[in-house]
Amino acid sequence: MLAIPFSIYFRYAGNDLATFFTACLSIVPLAGLMGEATESLACHTGERIGGLLNATFGNATELLITIFALRAGLFDVVKASIAGSILGNILLVLGFSIMLGGLKNGEQKFDRVHFSNQTSLMFLAIIALVIPAVFFPGGQQHHALEEFSLIVAVILLLLYLAGLWFAKDRPMHDICEVEQETTHWSIGKGVALLAISTGLIALESELLVGGIESVTETLGWSQFFIGIIIIPVIGNAAEHFTAITVALKNRMNLSFEIAMGSSTQIAMLVTPILVLLSFAFGTPMTIMFNYYELVVLALAVVISQFISIDGESNWFEGVLLVAAYVIIAIAFFLV
Repeated sequence: MLAIPFSIYFRYAGNDLATFFTACLSIVPLAGLMGEATESLACHTGERIGGLLNATFGNATELLITIFALRAGLFDVVKASIAGSILGNILLVLGFSIMLGGLKNGEQKFDRVHFSNQTSLMFLAIIALVIPAVFFPGGQQHHALEEFSLIVAVILLLLYLAGLWFAKDRPMHDICEVEQETTHWSIGKGVALLAISTGLIALESELLVGGIESVTETLGWSQFFIGIIIIPVIGNAAEHFTAITVALKNRMNLSFEIAMGSSTQIAMLVTPILVLLSFAFGTPMTIMFNYYELVVLALAVVISQFISIDGESNWFEGVLLVAAYVIIAIAFFLV
């Protein structure tokens, strides 16, 4: 939290490099505060409104950062952060959850049917992202590609809303139980902290995006690497910690729900919103992802499906997922 005033100071002092890193530091606890406030309110408001709150604010940090990047015209950063968030949740978060949970509790079991449904939605999202690369290679027929992106964004958004409606009667007792183990916030406190954390994250997101160019020039990091590795890790750090914590408590169903649910939300809610917003801003962003992003996303979904097929997990499977993420991260750093 101490990084917040420092990030503002560095911004007005003209030190964009320091602004970027202090903004990164400040977003991590703010995202955790937003997550706690959201879960606290969800438990007070009942399952339907609670589910809507979780759907709305589940990836709010990531959405705010990418909106500012979108307004700045950093489309490569936006698309890379989308791919990076999905990769981070499927490989890094799920991998650490399975690995640490397995080391502590031995072999763990989970609902493979529900997990299979989540991966099926992810496969559909991957198909939607692959089609433009096949039918519009190199961005040919740009006007048609923009129309296609707009239509697919609407379809994905409708599918996500249909999924929420389908799952509206699923109980939230596990999530609320985790929340009650850590805090007992009132509705007023939850609303206040949610508003404060959202406002501060919006401020820090703008500062972070403003420092990206300085980081690429000074450190030689590509915007691609910043988008696919750095932004997703800091934006989802608090959620990552929650998934690992519940796995250590031998509650793998909830851990899988957090990791895969967040990936599904990024692909089918955040991505369509960003596409629609880009058209509203007058600078349309297509869903044309590059070859590297498409390959690693498809492989990540496939390996997660193979690991979950028997409804059981062990620490070595977690190691495999984390290793896959590290290999991919190194490749993107060197590209």
